[in-house]
Order: sequence, then C-alpha cells, then structure tokens
Amino acid sequence: MLVGPSGSGKSTWAAQHYRQQEVVSSDALRAVVGSGEFDLDASADAFALLHQIVAGRARRGLTVVVDTLGLDPDLRDRLREQGRIAGLPCVAVLFETPESVSRQRNATRDRPVPARVLAQQHAAFARAREAVADEGWDEVRVVVDSPAPAQGADVVDGPVPRPASEAHGVRQQAWPEVVLQVSRFPWGADPAGWLRSIAVAADEHGFAGIALMDHLIQIPQVDRAWEPIPEPWVTLGMLAGLDTRLRLGTLVSPVTFRAPGIIAKTVATLDVLSGGRAFVGLGAGWWEREHQAFGLPFPPAAERLDLLESCIETLHALWDKGTKAYAGTRVTLPETTAYPRPVGRPQVIVGGSGERRTLRIAAAQADACNLPSNEDVLAHKLAVLRAHCAEVGRDPAEVAVTVLDLPVVGTDRDDTWRRVERLRGRTAAAAFARRHHAGEARSHRDRYRRLADEFGIKTVFVGLPDLAGPDDVARLAPVLDPG
Repeated sequence: MLVGPSGSGKSTWAAQHYRQQEVVSSDALRAVVGSGEFDLDASADAFALLHQIVAGRARRGLTVVVDTLGLDPDLRDRLREQGRIAGLPCVAVLFETPESVSRQRNATRDRPVPARVLAQQHAAFARAREAVADEGWDEVRVVVDSPAPAQGADVVDGPVPRPASEAHGVRQQAWPEVVLQVSRFPWGADPAGWLRSIAVAADEHGFAGIALMDHLIQIPQVDRAWEPIPEPWVTLGMLAGLDTRLRLGTLVSPVTFRAPGIIAKTVATLDVLSGGRAFVGLGAGWWEREHQAFGLPFPPAAERLDLLESCIETLHALWDKGTKAYAGTRVTLPETTAYPRPVGRPQVIVGGSGERRTLRIAAAQADACNLPSNEDVLAHKLAVLRAHCAEVGRDPAEVAVTVLDLPVVGTDRDDTWRRVERLRGRTAAAAFARRHHAGEARSHRDRYRRLADEFGIKTVFVGLPDLAGPDDVARLAPVLDPG
C-alpha cells in the first residue's frame, strides 16, 4: 500500500516498478465509474471496485499495489486485513516528499488539489508516518522525494525478503559457482550446432560448467515424451572437444541405467578427454516408466539405494592407484585394472534428499550432495545432512552442498510475467511464480549470494524452464555477476 499526499510521486513510482495490471488506483477507477479522475461523486463506487480488485488478486496470491492517498487508518487496516486473509506479505511504502515539491507538482495539474486540502494531507501524512510503524505491516519502506527502487521490488509475487541470518551456523562464503543444467533440447535440424552454441555461450558468459539431465524418455516436468533427450555421456564427449573451460557432467545419472564399473570407465574417459573437467551426479532413479520402456529392472527403493552405495564404492576402487584386488563394504573386485585413470578425482555428487538413507550415503561416501534451492527446505535438509556426518564421523565441510534451481528469469517485470503465463500450464500463476522464484536477474543474483552466505552453498545448478538457445543463456548471464 502506497502512503503519501497528492504530488508525492506515488503513481510515478508504481509505474516504474510494477506492471500496469498490478497497480490499482483510486483515481483511475474514478475515471472508469465516473466522468474522470477528479469526479469525487464517483468515489464510493471507485473504492468499492478497488476492494473487489484487491480481494480478487489477493485471493489468487497475486501482487497488488494500492495507489491511493493511504492516509485513512481505517482503509489501511481493511486492506491489510485483506492481504492477511490471503496469506500475503503486506508492505507499506511511505513517500517522504517535501511539501514544497508536492505543491510544485500539484500546480502543474489540470485540476490542482486546493492548497488548504494539500496542507491537510501533509498533516495527515505526518500522523500516518507515526502510526504505520505500529499497525502490523510486514515491512515499512520509505521513498524519499524521487522514486528509487525498493529492495527486491523486481521479485514477482515473492515473500518479503528475509534479513540475513546466522541461524545455520555457516560463515561467509565466496560467490558460488553457477553451472548451467540443460534438461530440454529444442535443437531442430542441427543438434550438434545447437549444443555447440549453448556450450560456447555458457563459457563466454562465465558459467562454470554444463550438467546434462540423464533420462531415457523426456520427463513430464520438462517437456513432452516425444521431445529429444540425448544420451548424456555421448553428448558430453562431444562438448569435451570444444575449446571451453566448462566442467562437464550429469545431474543426475540413475545407478539403475549402467553397471557401476561402466560408469567408472565412462567418467574417467571423459575426465581424460576434457583435461580433468568431469564430474558425476548419481541417484537411485525414480521413474519406473523409462525403465520398463527400455527393458531395465526397477527394483524397490531400498535395493536401488543399495546400488547407489555399491556404485560409489566401485568408482572409488577403480579410480584408485594400482591394479590390486579390492574387498570393501559392499563390493569385491578381483582386480582394479581400469585405464585410463581420471586426471584428478572427478567429483561425485549424490542427488536426492531422502533423509533416512540418501543423505546418509552422501554424508558417508560422496564429495557433494544436491538439494532443493527452497531456503526453508534447504535449512532442514542441511541439518539432517550434518547429523548424518556426525554419526559417520565425517567433517561436514568435506561434503560440498549444491542446489538445483529452476528459475524464471525475465528482462523486466512484464517479460517475467509473460514467461510465467506461458510456462505455468494449469498451475496457479502466483504458485508457479513462487516455486520458480520468478523475477529479473537481480533478484536471483541476490538469492544466490544469500545461498552462499547463509547456507554455505558451493555450486548452483541452474536450469531454465524455457531454454531455447544461446540468447537465453545470455539472458541468464547477469545472474552470475556478484555485483
């Protein structure tokens, strides 16, 4: 809710920072139900319509900016309560504009507010400024004279930004590396050319690597089943031949697709061909359909997790020095003759956040784990991971924490919302926007900085739901700038 006298700049500020559809103005509604913006006889109908619009948008979880004087405490209470009922954060924005400035602006209007009325508004604003602090708003922001962006104003339908916290016990970290996760492949008639263009753009714009999704059929969360989903290790081999600095790997490969020894051989070969840039994400697998379609066994979850443990143990055995026999916890090998050896030690990332076994496997065996980017979920999963580390006697610092983020990134607020509408399917727009942190690059950059500072995140895997070509990689590039 905007609070300020006439001429304080509320409407200009709202137009600069929000979409036209997000702003509901009492003056504009007078023009709709009356003869014009200054038809005071139409005020009752205009405010009735205003409340109806606010209620409708709030009920759907959509941003609504109320552009009225905001000087009436009863009106503020009523509108704030509408937001509370809908479960939305409620923010008051105070416009601290000198009376002399608002008088100058008022004088240029076709229908100036009478001087006496304007003086009364400034007196009412002084009272409102004192009262608002105790009215229960989630946040009170102040705009001084000229309109200036409010922190996080470009976030679409997101929560009020949380203050930095040290509740997670993580010291300040460096800016996280950002890896482009590619899950859809709209490559048209030139698959190799499309892949090359994506990789070159990612390298040019400063991404740390490329991760490919590993599925046999395109998953419904990404695209239609008949859209291409290439075998990732063959594809990564092609990308290794390009002149880039990108790390290359999967996020994640189900251990049900390939025998552990074959995975070890595949990753080691990629690491050699790429000069030590390979990594491997591993998971227990989850989609029964693709296993059945390709004639692969799909054992119960407990057995698949056993396979995950055995696979990681096998990788470590075959990547170690020498050719001696190996006898471990789950794996016994008569020899470990596996050449070429990796250039270094490819990072093994366990994907999945199952609290009883998956995170325990990550704590005991992996170099890293991959968790959801939702901060509330992340905080809980990190606590579980650290508890497992303590139980197995491992320093949590030895298990790098990465996240998978699937953001909607727009060039401006209107572009962001168009992307939300195009991508959301049957999901409510506000819910989809929240789930994908829809906003401009700055809001995502701020999130990634917070993920590093508060949670110790080392790597953010970023998958654009609407990745179509190198221009989309360029659109995401500003997110990488720590500013």
